[in-house]
Amino acid sequence: MDAALKKASAELGLQEWYRDCVRPLLRTGAEGYPRCCGGGCEPCNQLLCNVADRTLQLLGRTKL
Repeated sequence: MDAALKKASAELGLQEWYRDCVRPLLRTGAEGYPRCCGGGCEPCNQLLCNVADRTLQLLGRTKL
């Protein structure tokens, strides 16, 4: 799982120190993802969700 998260983060430009923010999303699946608030957060929730989606895709799963 760590290798898939690292690869997804690199592909989508998520900094290494934000990877721990993605881990809970992997357990909830898409139905538990937060929405972008439009407030210019760093990182944006949408990026975290995109990385979670890509990680799960690399693992061939819909959630952990």
